[in-house]
Amino acid sequence: ENTEVEEFRQNFEETEYYALLQITHLVANTKNSVLLYSDKQPSFSVKNHISNAIEKEIEGRKLKSAGIDQDILKSVKTDISIQTIQWTESGEAKKSSTELAMIVGYISGFLIYFFIFMFGSQVMRGVIEEKTNRIIEIVISSVKPFQLMMGKIIGIGLVGLTQFGLWVILTIALITVGKNAFFPELTTPSGEQVVAQDFMEKAPNQQAELMQTSQTKDISSSLTENAKVKQIFSALEDINVGLMIGSFIFFFLGGYLLYGSLFAAIGSAVDNETDTQQFMLPITIPLILAIIVMVNAINSPEGPLAFWFSIIPFTSPIVMMVRIPFGVQVWQVVLSMALLVMTFIGTTWLSGKIYRTGILMYGKKVNYKELWKWIRYRN
Repeated sequence: ENTEVEEFRQNFEETEYYALLQITHLVANTKNSVLLYSDKQPSFSVKNHISNAIEKEIEGRKLKSAGIDQDILKSVKTDISIQTIQWTESGEAKKSSTELAMIVGYISGFLIYFFIFMFGSQVMRGVIEEKTNRIIEIVISSVKPFQLMMGKIIGIGLVGLTQFGLWVILTIALITVGKNAFFPELTTPSGEQVVAQDFMEKAPNQQAELMQTSQTKDISSSLTENAKVKQIFSALEDINVGLMIGSFIFFFLGGYLLYGSLFAAIGSAVDNETDTQQFMLPITIPLILAIIVMVNAINSPEGPLAFWFSIIPFTSPIVMMVRIPFGVQVWQVVLSMALLVMTFIGTTWLSGKIYRTGILMYGKKVNYKELWKWIRYRN
């Protein structure tokens, strides 16, 4: 055997094969008895595919030697699909989808994280550019520093809301067009659905005979696919779009105003973007921590970790958006919103005191001790 492998190795490049698989006679009882030779490093998917195929073949032979029919084992396997029903406060029952709630929550939370970082960085870079170009000295003669800072923050925030609005409109339009164009049977009855209805009304013995025909199998397969697609669109329709959009706008604005003011304060305290690194860590840590907790909130939206991080203002815009699709008590949402509003008012006031001093400060390396002095300056 080793000689044959060696001969194959010498001519391997000419064969244009991907790899050589050697299975020894001890494969059923000994580990590392399957060898894969190749001039490349095989990928994990290739190794996994080969091992699964060999394991199934050996298991089948062992069952056959023990007198156990594989068809019996296949018939025992059962696939259970759970349909979730949610009770509303009014006592009504409506269908829900855990998978869709996970997707919507994850996308919403990640978009807020992305928007806060992207637009907050734009605010910081804009302040630094105006400061280094000395444009700020001209503008500051006409408006107060706090008004200038808030104007920049609000302006970029409105750009973000416009972009989000366009995404919502385009998404709804694409879903509607796609549903009508590719799945018209979801809104209007089709020929297959009529045949299927007639098929379901037949006697059980007639159904057993029809199950042997290829036409019935095609209809059953088509019905299964249509049912899955219809279930997806039905779950999308059950989502409270108004609540999700309204919550997203509020938590985006709250989180953006909170962090945008801090980004503006950092931009006013430095002369170039390189010097911002020492001040970015306290801002990025809560956001990164919120992304980590977001994964836990998807798996356990009612858990204590998800609850507290959805209340703390520095992480609530991301974590609360993950919890809302699963259903959150009103008092928790109201408390989270109230704390977020109070916190961004406080950070805006704090950043304004740094901004008014730092915006006209040039050529000086600023540290946290210097920032504390600026905060304590009186008008």
